[in-house]
Amino acid sequence: MAIMNFELDPALEAFRQEVRAAIDADLTLELKAGMQAYAGSQAEPDDALTWMRILNKRGWSVPHWPIEYGGTGWSAMQLYIFNEECCNAWAPDTCWGETQMCGPVIYTFGSDYLKEKFLPAFRRGDYYLAQGFSEPGNGSDLARLRTAARREGNIYIVNGQKIWTSSAYASKWGFFLVRTDPNVKSQAGISFLMIKLDTPGITIRRIPQLNGEADLCEVFLDNVVVPAENLIGEEGKGWTYAKFLLDHERTTSSFIFFNKRELARAKMIAQNEAQDGEPLIRNPHFRSRLLRIEAELTALEWSVLRELSHEDFKYDATAAASTLKIAGSRLQQSINELQMDMLGAKAMRAFPFDPADREDAPLWPGYAETATSRALVMRAATIYGGTLQIQKGIIAKLAFDL
Repeated sequence: MAIMNFELDPALEAFRQEVRAAIDADLTLELKAGMQAYAGSQAEPDDALTWMRILNKRGWSVPHWPIEYGGTGWSAMQLYIFNEECCNAWAPDTCWGETQMCGPVIYTFGSDYLKEKFLPAFRRGDYYLAQGFSEPGNGSDLARLRTAARREGNIYIVNGQKIWTSSAYASKWGFFLVRTDPNVKSQAGISFLMIKLDTPGITIRRIPQLNGEADLCEVFLDNVVVPAENLIGEEGKGWTYAKFLLDHERTTSSFIFFNKRELARAKMIAQNEAQDGEPLIRNPHFRSRLLRIEAELTALEWSVLRELSHEDFKYDATAAASTLKIAGSRLQQSINELQMDMLGAKAMRAFPFDPADREDAPLWPGYAETATSRALVMRAATIYGGTLQIQKGIIAKLAFDL
């Protein structure tokens, strides 16, 4: 009878120790504290760029890119270990817009001019990048986008509005989906443009959020002039490139490392908080919820590992991406809701988003300070990156031909 071995190869364990030692040497206390203080859901743009520059000195800022563009040549499992160790160490994100989303689109479909202009800057962490996809009234339904780009010789004239654009206020450039041809099928008339955010005609307004943050923005484009050389790939192929972007980040959209770290925090809360003199970890209700979430998270992790091993999947790759997105986003919400429930009345206190304003925070356990803020942010987990309903529609169409 064949025996399955679920242990990592000793060489991978040695690699993990190498990565852990490097992170320990490079990650400053300020960067780590920043991630912990801001609920650990997303790094501040300046912190993310700082961490990118630190990693770039080791040649690790874009480890998943092809070697010719600055990648490391690591295997899928080495990349998995690297990302897990960064998350466990509370390192800032590595600028997802640049590294996971726009960068791969540019090096796969972009012109030599765009590759030379943007890829080295992304790799070095020169500036932050915003994603201009969602629009008022359309949300994740990109086929209905209305922001228009009219070609006039060597330029495009762009008019429209984007919303929920993360960190646009701190970004130098943005990658935008725009409609370049209104007279063809919706998906066929979309193009992918790089737009500099200090261009005349662009107005950026920050949107106050329930947790006191204002990371999300509205972006208004009023007769914005964009050089035609900023078009990525071919005109009318933006829908194809957006799908490629989703497929490329399908394992990261599961937020597997964030979920594992937050489950560990939930267990810590269960061990430290008590009810009727007994730790919550012994309470049958909370213990049952913890075990159920752990089982779901284990299943998600193995699904991610199957994807990384390039296991044959009889359905469309985009359907696989949507499946991981749904499972990961639901778990984000379930884990943080459990944390709040276990904290009870402690979760009702609202701490200022900026840690500098938390005067008596040292009197409270760290997990209580950020739990409510993080849970409020996680309400959007099944919306951003493609709503739950849109993802289910994709699965129904591509996996089951419905």
